[in-house]
Amino acid sequence: MRTETLIVVAVAVGSALGGLARYGLSGVVARSFGETFPWGTLVVNVVGSSLIGLFATVTGPDGRVLVSPVTRQFWIIGIFGGFTTFSAFSLQTLSLAQDGEWLRASGNVVLSVVLCLAGVWLGAALGAWANR
Repeated sequence: MRTETLIVVAVAVGSALGGLARYGLSGVVARSFGETFPWGTLVVNVVGSSLIGLFATVTGPDGRVLVSPVTRQFWIIGIFGGFTTFSAFSLQTLSLAQDGEWLRASGNVVLSVVLCLAGVWLGAALGAWANR
C-alpha cells in the first residue's frame, strides 16, 4: 500500500478513535459536573491540546522519538483532531449566547482559549524536557 493511502486510512481510523474518546470523556465530565456549562468540551480541548503539544514536540524533527509519517498523522490529525472539539465548543458557546447566558458564553471562550494554549505550551514544554 502506498504511503499516502496508509496516511488516509490512519487518519480515518484515528479520527474515529479520537471521536469515541471525546464522546466518552465529555460525557463522564458532563455527568460529573453538570451540563449548565460545557465542562466536558472544555476538559477534552485542554487535554487534547496538552497531548498534541507533547506528542508533536517529542516526535518532531528535534524530538527523541522517531515515528513514521503515517504514525505521526494517525496521532496528530487522526486521534487528536478527532478528540478535540472546536466545532462543538463553537456551537455550545453560540447556544449559551442565544440563551442570554453571556457570562457563561464569555467564560467558555476565555477559559477554552487560555487553558488550551496553556495546555499546548505545557505539552510542548514536557516534550522538550523529554527530548533532553
